[in-house]
Amino acid sequence: MADALEQLQELGFTEYEARAYHALLQYHPVSGYELAKVSGIPRANIYVVLQKLEERGAVIRAEDGDSTRYLPVAPDELLDAMAHRFKHTLDTAKQSLRAVSRPDTAGYVWHIHGYEHLLAHARAVLKDAKRDLLVATWPDEARALASDFAGAEARAVDITTLCLAACPAECGGCRGRIFRNKVVDTQDSRWLMLVPDEEAVLVGEVTARGEASTVRSRQRLLVNMTAWFIRHSIALAAMLQEVGAQLDAHLTPQTHAALAAAGPKSARSWLAYMRDLLSSGNVSARLPSGGES
Repeated sequence: MADALEQLQELGFTEYEARAYHALLQYHPVSGYELAKVSGIPRANIYVVLQKLEERGAVIRAEDGDSTRYLPVAPDELLDAMAHRFKHTLDTAKQSLRAVSRPDTAGYVWHIHGYEHLLAHARAVLKDAKRDLLVATWPDEARALASDFAGAEARAVDITTLCLAACPAECGGCRGRIFRNKVVDTQDSRWLMLVPDEEAVLVGEVTARGEASTVRSRQRLLVNMTAWFIRHSIALAAMLQEVGAQLDAHLTPQTHAALAAAGPKSARSWLAYMRDLLSSGNVSARLPSGGES
């Protein structure tokens, strides 16, 4: 019951309206007095609540001589009508707001928290992609956004995807040219990177506990850094896998020293570190999903 009442309030019903409609679904036809008793709404308020529900199209008034009884409109019929009204309102609002807004050219940086908000912003970014799309993702987010990636592909957006989990097989969410390479150790977290048309960027991190933190921006520096991270990661993985151990013999001592300095402290060198990552395979199973799409 609590979930149904909360959902009705999310749709714009007041608490009393939600309680009255919920009670009517179980007890009908009833008088206003009877509805007040079964719903727990004060009698002084019940007829105002019923009037509001009639205006919403949620209640039917049945006159029978001197008495008036009330019945609920079926949930499917009510929600379909509400969806139609909401869509009309949203379409009208979109046109009105577009007419007064100026193009966004500012290099904003938007900080976002929560897994559902990460997915919502990712869907908005994907919807805006017109020409090309760079993606770095784990299978969890690839599956959660599968229909959005498919939609971009259907619009002829050129998609390049880096699977950061190095999945041995297709997860069902990735699209376009897919490169399965583990090129970074994300320390028990998952990353999602989206760069549409090299004009905007979304970068999100999901922890093992399902907590998500996201940055979305049009700032040129962040767009370029993320785009080149994805491109360089694909290129480096391809070259290292192609050349293999033969590369060592072609490197000078100075280059070996530079690679040793560039690698993390836990590794012998950058080259050894990258080889370990690329050979580590699919480790995505160790991380729980961050949420439902």
